[in-house]
Amino acid sequence: MKSKSWASSLLIMGLMLILINKCSKEKPLTLPVLHTTPLTDITSTSVISGGSVTSDGGEIVTMRGVCWAISPNPTVFDNITSNGVGEGNFLSSITGLKSGTNYYVRAYATNNEGTAYGNEFIFILPVTDIDGNVYNTEIIGTQVWITENLQTTKYADNTIIPMITDNGGWSNLSSPAYCWYKNDENFNKKNYGALYNWFAVNTKKLCPTGWYVPNDVEWTILINYVGGENIASGELKETGTTHWISPNWEASNEFGFTALPGGYRTGLATGSFRTLGYYGWWWTSSQYSSTSARACLMTFDESDIARGSGLKNNGYSVRCIKDN
Repeated sequence: MKSKSWASSLLIMGLMLILINKCSKEKPLTLPVLHTTPLTDITSTSVISGGSVTSDGGEIVTMRGVCWAISPNPTVFDNITSNGVGEGNFLSSITGLKSGTNYYVRAYATNNEGTAYGNEFIFILPVTDIDGNVYNTEIIGTQVWITENLQTTKYADNTIIPMITDNGGWSNLSSPAYCWYKNDENFNKKNYGALYNWFAVNTKKLCPTGWYVPNDVEWTILINYVGGENIASGELKETGTTHWISPNWEASNEFGFTALPGGYRTGLATGSFRTLGYYGWWWTSSQYSSTSARACLMTFDESDIARGSGLKNNGYSVRCIKDN
């Protein structure tokens, strides 16, 4: 009896050792591991993203795709795509987005242990104005800016802005108007945008819906964020000498603002065009006096930004900021 009992005990102990050894070799199950694919093919209403599942965590990935929302850390309870199963790379087409809106997107993968998420990207879609012109945008600090000079020939309510080509007619204006530098739309629209007098700015209908011409305080916020007046022009100007005259001093375009030297049209008696390539003037929506309004100036040979005012019937460039 003792020998049988001893044999039984050895058998049990052997089985236990086998089970313990087997369990010790089994890897614990975990969530999948993945990362989000950088964004491509961004339009006013869509974007391509995706992900790469590098580990299934020991169990098959039964669902994968991307999720997105207008607030950080989107989950599978927000908007999602579904892009197959298992490990590997996948692409996702995100459609039906709203022009000029900022979104957060990240990849996800699900197994029996739960759902894991990849790194997050934030992006803002290009903006389309009433004329169909499409503008790139950039988040700079707490603000969202259109990073091109405005080109529209209509207000956001689809009414036409008067275009004035005659010099005398321009200088005598006390009502809204726009023009192209030296009346050359073919060259200047795509390169520098239009020039508007301040009366057009003051209609508060110049920018696309959901956007507006920033006031002097909002320009100040931008300038302070990029380092202050002494270096702001250098930080905001487009680099190189494709549009700016050499030396385009200390231009880095560090924040993607891509300031361009659209010159200006004087509101004095000559109504003439001046300083294309050398200077860029931008209106603010802030009035300075009965005849002038606040404006900002960047030049080809300085890194600082000049703050001042201009006659309301001068023609300056316009940038738009997102209405938060």
